[in-house]
Amino acid sequence: MLQQSEFGPRLRALREKRGLSQAALAKGGISTGYLSRLESGARRPTPRVVAYLAQRLGVPASVLEDPNADPVNVVQASPFTQILAAMISASGDDRVAEPLAEALRTDGQRDPAERWQALWLLAEIRGDAGERDEQRHLLEELVKLSTQLGVAPLLARAQTQLSRCLRTLGDTTGAREYAQQAHSIAGELSLTDRAATLQALVSALAEAGQLDEARTHADELCGLTKPAGGTLHVEALWSAATVRTRQGDHAGAIAYLEDALSGANSRNDLQLWIRLHLAAASLYLQITPAQPSQARTALDAVGPVLNLIGTERQHQELQSLQAHLAFAEGRLDDARVLCEAAATQRSLLSFRDRLKLAALHARLSILGGEADAGIRALQDLARQAEEAHNVELAAELWRNLAETLAKPYGDGPALAGRATTG
Repeated sequence: MLQQSEFGPRLRALREKRGLSQAALAKGGISTGYLSRLESGARRPTPRVVAYLAQRLGVPASVLEDPNADPVNVVQASPFTQILAAMISASGDDRVAEPLAEALRTDGQRDPAERWQALWLLAEIRGDAGERDEQRHLLEELVKLSTQLGVAPLLARAQTQLSRCLRTLGDTTGAREYAQQAHSIAGELSLTDRAATLQALVSALAEAGQLDEARTHADELCGLTKPAGGTLHVEALWSAATVRTRQGDHAGAIAYLEDALSGANSRNDLQLWIRLHLAAASLYLQITPAQPSQARTALDAVGPVLNLIGTERQHQELQSLQAHLAFAEGRLDDARVLCEAAATQRSLLSFRDRLKLAALHARLSILGGEADAGIRALQDLARQAEEAHNVELAAELWRNLAETLAKPYGDGPALAGRATTG
């Protein structure tokens, strides 16, 4: 620890090098008079005051305490830079999200490159927490900043992420527009960036019902990533399987899906392995005829892993798929319990998955004898999909209504009773 006589001059030298007045340095933490007495050597600093002054000056506390440290030539790190560094080293720990958000508002204008990185990380955390509207605002700012910077890879990545966010929110038109913009500038970028933009474009086009164009780009994506293999190619195969499922090409969908599953390795990319097994279960339930046994195998494999490391959103996806599986297997009481449990939670599901789960609940109401309420709910859900310009999803929901109404109402309760014994 510095002697009292040494602390004051060192503190004054740092303050003057930063171009700060005593009032500016003291603001919000200590009085100007107290700071003046510290610099003059009339007062001894407490550890709390040393920590406060070091934070305000953007230096480690050791610079104020170590007699061998150079107080003038020390590199200054702004509070914003310190928080950003903490965020990166914490690997997305959401406990530093709020300090970073506050730093962006108050001290994040100095370095555009640092601001870009902070916006990217914070948007990722907001998305993982299901705070999609906040994520959208951050990504919109990120796109503007990327345009100002004029760096093509950064702009393509920002537009790609914004497209994914908007698709999750149900803004099909916006998702398609940003994906197309990202794809238009990705030609000279890295393989990873080109694959990401194509992936977003395939998903956006599929949501908009432009399935032929989506299939063309999905095949392009598979060809692009095949030489590299690995995660990029597995995700491409997954996209191709999804598009073929929506087109009704179920044999093709299964072929692509099985290739993707065989290429996924939980030791190399556990999160991709989890996402792929959840997606596989969904696709097995969507194809005609549905394959509930394969869906159950996928969910049984991923369930124990999610119990150990799964996020809240992944648990909700699993619960939703278990409800759809129970319905496909005729276990209507089980499906109803799962739907009702999901209805009590703050949903972190995507727009598509939220509507599909709500549609399942409505179908169960119809089959359980509450026809009027179930019909109204399904009609409302189909109209929501139409308003979002999600043609393919709207068609699926209207088809759900027709198929459910084709079942005699009297069979509903009886079927539900039989389901609990299966």
